[in-house]
Amino acid sequence: MMMYFDFIFILHVMKELMGITDLLCKKMQLKSQDIVNAMDDVKTTKVLIQKLRDNGWSKLKADVLSFCVKHGVKTPDFGEFYVDFINSRAEDESTIDHHYRCDIFMVVVDQQLQELNCRFNKQVTELLIMCTSLDPRNSFSSFDINIVCSLASKFYPADFEEQEMENLRCQL
Repeated sequence: MMMYFDFIFILHVMKELMGITDLLCKKMQLKSQDIVNAMDDVKTTKVLIQKLRDNGWSKLKADVLSFCVKHGVKTPDFGEFYVDFINSRAEDESTIDHHYRCDIFMVVVDQQLQELNCRFNKQVTELLIMCTSLDPRNSFSSFDINIVCSLASKFYPADFEEQEMENLRCQL
């Protein structure tokens, strides 16, 4: 089974994706990692995955085909029509290239992007970055009154009455 094109193709897709996300995973495990740098790493990872989606198909396909030729694995003709014997759709006339590119490659890449976007959406990222102004290291050197006020008004409006919110800036 490991000498079938499908298996080799999926392994190459996973190798590309994990190559991009591995660095982020390692950095996120560092205790010395600060939130701003971590969010920047997440953003960079999202950009790299998007680049893979937009521009990585040709290189991936060439790498897989080269691997298969080197190891004597039979490769499909990407120009032929794809026939799915399990989910037969008589009116579907997509090619094998379309199947591997759209039904597998792009779906897997999109799922990875969706997972990152779900875990690190704009609101979560903004909240985490704003929280860095409350970091006690270096005698609160990153403390910023404007950010703390914005943090309170955007994310904790139910915890402050209107009068308290108005007095917050003066108290800080």
